Amino acid sequence: MTTETTLSAPNRVTDLVELKRRGAAITCKPSFEIVPVDFAHRDNQFQAFVFLCRYKGTAEGQSYMFRKCYARGCPHNLCPHVSQAVMIANRYLLRDYQRLQEAGVAVEKKLFSLSDMVVKFEKMKDDRGPFLVIQDYIEMARQGHETVVNPKLEFVPGVEHFANYENAQVFLMVDFAVFCQRRTSHVERCLACYTAAKEKEERPAKTEIANERLKLLYNEFDQASITYEKRFFV
Repeated sequence: MTTETTLSAPNRVTDLVELKRRGAAITCKPSFEIVPVDFAHRDNQFQAFVFLCRYKGTAEGQSYMFRKCYARGCPHNLCPHVSQAVMIANRYLLRDYQRLQEAGVAVEKKLFSLSDMVVKFEKMKDDRGPFLVIQDYIEMARQGHETVVNPKLEFVPGVEHFANYENAQVFLMVDFAVFCQRRTSHVERCLACYTAAKEKEERPAKTEIANERLKLLYNEFDQASITYEKRFFV
């Protein structure tokens, strides 16, 4: 790949796909973390597990690393159940793997699994029915089902707990209220996050990443004739 300027480090799976399509040499190795996070959401304080993937590799010989949040799970009704979250995370992850593979980026297809830390939640009963991701509703709309989506965007603070340190983060969360087949369901997505102590430096770039991911989803909504209000993080 020949460029006149320095290659910008990729921050998204989409960046890797675009660089590969332009002829860049890309290596990619995903690794996973299931991180307990203390959230402060409005008047609710609760702990949830965030399913993170760190993408590491090289682009034209330059090292890069970025992370992506694939799901959030907890054993109560403030977010999807942990046993659902791991399946939701893997569905979104497989979709990203397919995009990388179609672009010609070689990547080992590892998946999330419940660690010993959270495996006990797998045995909890969950009577909320089958889990659906936003792409399921997009497909329903393509099949002719009237679908209306109302996205609610929020900056949600949380403290990640790692083995030897804590990390205060702000998560850019979207709650998609989806009306389809005569019922309203909620689909949650985390589109970016930044270090709370570095808000001034990191918030603009992470907000742009979240909005670019929203644009991709809104484009799919348009193609499926979904009615929605186009909202972005500011």
